[in-house]
Amino acid sequence: MMVDPTLAEMGKNLNEAMKILEDGRKASEPDADRRQFSRSSIPGPLQGDGQDVASILQLVQNLMHDDEEEDRPSHRRMQNVGEQGHMALLGHSLAAYISVLDRERLRKLITRIASDTTLWLCRLFRYESGSAYYHEDDREGLLKVCRLVINTRYEDYSTEGYTVLNSRQPVIYQSATCRPGLGQHLCSQLGLPLSSLCTVPCNTMFGSQHQMDIALLDKLIREDVETGKLPLLLIANAGTPGAGHTDKLGRLKELCEQYGMWLHIEGVNLATLALWEVSSPVTAATRSDSMTLTLGPWLGLPAVPAVTLYRHEDPALSLAAGLTSSQPVEKLRALPLWLSLQYLGHDGIVEKIRHAVELSQRLLEKLKTLASIKTSVEDELNSPVVVFRFSQETSAESSGGSVEGYFAGEREVLDSLNRWLCERLAQLVPASGVDIVELEDEGTCVRFTPLMTAAALGTQRCDVDLLVERLTELIPVLNCTLRLRLDFREEVYRHSALSYIEDLNWPGLGAVRYEPRIEELNDSKRQLEVEKINSELLVKLGELDADLIFSTGLEFGPEKDCIFIGMATEDLDVAELVDTIAALGRDIEENGRLLENMTEVVRKGIQEAELQLQKDNQDKLMEEGVLRQIPLVGSVLNWFSPFQSTVKGRTFNLAAGSLDSTEPTYSMKSQTGGLASPETPTSSAKRLPGQRLFRREGAGGSDSHSETSSVGQAEELSMERFPQPTTPTPPSPVPDEAVSVVPESPETPQRPPTQENGEVGTQEGVEEEREPVGQEAPVEETGR
Repeated sequence: MMVDPTLAEMGKNLNEAMKILEDGRKASEPDADRRQFSRSSIPGPLQGDGQDVASILQLVQNLMHDDEEEDRPSHRRMQNVGEQGHMALLGHSLAAYISVLDRERLRKLITRIASDTTLWLCRLFRYESGSAYYHEDDREGLLKVCRLVINTRYEDYSTEGYTVLNSRQPVIYQSATCRPGLGQHLCSQLGLPLSSLCTVPCNTMFGSQHQMDIALLDKLIREDVETGKLPLLLIANAGTPGAGHTDKLGRLKELCEQYGMWLHIEGVNLATLALWEVSSPVTAATRSDSMTLTLGPWLGLPAVPAVTLYRHEDPALSLAAGLTSSQPVEKLRALPLWLSLQYLGHDGIVEKIRHAVELSQRLLEKLKTLASIKTSVEDELNSPVVVFRFSQETSAESSGGSVEGYFAGEREVLDSLNRWLCERLAQLVPASGVDIVELEDEGTCVRFTPLMTAAALGTQRCDVDLLVERLTELIPVLNCTLRLRLDFREEVYRHSALSYIEDLNWPGLGAVRYEPRIEELNDSKRQLEVEKINSELLVKLGELDADLIFSTGLEFGPEKDCIFIGMATEDLDVAELVDTIAALGRDIEENGRLLENMTEVVRKGIQEAELQLQKDNQDKLMEEGVLRQIPLVGSVLNWFSPFQSTVKGRTFNLAAGSLDSTEPTYSMKSQTGGLASPETPTSSAKRLPGQRLFRREGAGGSDSHSETSSVGQAEELSMERFPQPTTPTPPSPVPDEAVSVVPESPETPQRPPTQENGEVGTQEGVEEEREPVGQEAPVEETGR
């Protein structure tokens, strides 16, 4: 068998390049040389002698994975590029190689590739006698179809241009559940006013609330015809972008034939046309005038174009609309699909789609057994999209599916909890591919669309089982949190120093702010004080040995300087939690106030002490006389005739900022022992060994829910042991808080003093403060 050496070398190089890039993705440790290479190579100029292929691929690998250590691994969804993916990537390389062939060989080759791919797709998706247009942007096919319809309905458009549209304004109809911005994009690219776009509401009384209201559409079309407008095109859904519901395509096709309109269909449910058993609503899509297929996500093929299949008999108008091209190179867009479809084969393609549908059915069956989980599925027997949400058991559910809560704002609270639920499921089971979807009636929901994610992420049945298992663990946490939110609010209202912050978008117990009891400060200083205290309080709470998560809330939330409490479990003691927050806040406030006043208190106290010392020295000098101040004479005189001074000792109390007498201290003989402080009450009762904070004794909860009590953070937060917070007592002038201050005196002999009355005691002078505490001074009787 003859092999083109260039093709063989291309395949070899592709395999080596993919191996280098994939090995770089699997590397766990960051390479210092790799980072240095990327930083030095990006901003530098082109090297004069160029670089080899290995160096260039190394640079690409660095650019792809240089910041991996900064990202959270649980949030990254890397597509599994298997051999079928390599074939798609090889198609892009082959397209560049084929484009350099001679014109005749190139024409034959691209004709064969385009005709084969179109034939396979039309047979695979039951679209007979169709043509195909391959495009990178999935909206481009619909845009070209609109140009085709305009050229068809306005005969003079090719010569007169947009002026012919003034006679009868074209109107494009779309469902209210279409992709956001699709109609505006069409009008912008076609040069049509927004008045040419008509959005048709969905059903409100009968049928699915995600399906187009056909009776209302008929009424809108008749009104437009009566006003001289031209109904041009209708965009329908075979799987809405949100809930995955399918419009009544058969009835819509009849309506389009009645008014001469073009019917275009798009949606994920079109993939089920490849199965042997197809639901009747989707089967009607084969009668449409055009439909767009996104084979890349369905089959897990990277960098393959989307395909728009259409039926039209005039090739000249198709060429004018851009659906066909006279440039051979543009027809090579089908080459990656041509290679991939041959590699997978008919059975391989059908198996991938069937596997995705089975995953949806498996999840739907398991969700039916879970309490507090509501599903929104159009066809329970054959729906490739599953949408579900958490809804509290006591909440009343209307016929339309909307939630009417027992307290104000329950809808917003449930939306925030479902957002948290989806984020946690995506982190715990990344292979599931679940994401958040906002629906008009149901609110925030979790969506499982394996047709769009399973082939890329490699989702298997075990992933669905794990998803249900994690969901079962999270449901009690959601129920407890929603029920305890009211208890938390009531407990906060009991404390005058705490303010309850109403944030319905927070997925947790709620938010609280500690308000300092400072009335004399202005608004700006008070705001700074509030920010400082709550910041320190957040740090203190984060150090507690508890399962709760304390944070500053959502990144772009409206409330600042608050403490947000995360998800709760059944055994949470809300009263103890709020009491602890209030006690810690009060402790931080009092300590901060003491530190702020300490400088001024010490300064004034020192000045007062200096004045008192000067006065005491003067009084002592007057009492002792001049002779006692002479060093040698004073010592002899004090020996024969000891002098008892009336000057009192002083203590400087830092807490009170005052000078006090030392008489009470020495009379009680407690200079070193100090006054016994009463025990400060704690915010909770004694806990059992191993019991964490804020847990009710004897409750049914356990530590098994601790891994779920977070607010969407992938990594586990490290908690350090923190002592039980206590309520501080007012400071008292005890000796360990006092500084003794005594007046200066001349040198005296080291002789124990006596009293004339013969009583044993301590003299409140300078010498007495130097005696060891607790020892009685020896008494020596002397006479004058």
